[in-house]
Amino acid sequence: MRIGELAARTGVSVRALRYYEEQGLLESGRSTSGQRRYPEPAADRVQLIQMLYAAGLSSRTILDLLPCVDAKVNTPESRARLAAERQRIDEQIAALTRTRDRLDQVIELSEGPASGCAHLGFHGV
Repeated sequence: MRIGELAARTGVSVRALRYYEEQGLLESGRSTSGQRRYPEPAADRVQLIQMLYAAGLSSRTILDLLPCVDAKVNTPESRARLAAERQRIDEQIAALTRTRDRLDQVIELSEGPASGCAHLGFHGV
């Protein structure tokens, strides 16, 4: 299938597909006129790449893990890499939670009568 077809089928932009190729995440052949041609399984590969990006993995990490995915083998190294990524995400969540809690404190203080901040009421929201 051509790049536009793959983009339409997966909901991913043509630009993103080209980026995936540049990063080594996706492969295509070329027609005699030089157009990219993708095999049918490319749509599944793009969906997987999107899922891994959504999970917070970098292109480099995805590239490192794809051989295990392709071979349907999970190794101690790939499991350790996934566990490390999960730990990184947990740390980001904890940091965001602390930031949100601090913001809640600031909001609470700013709503008090001694804050000197004018209280804005939003009605009908």
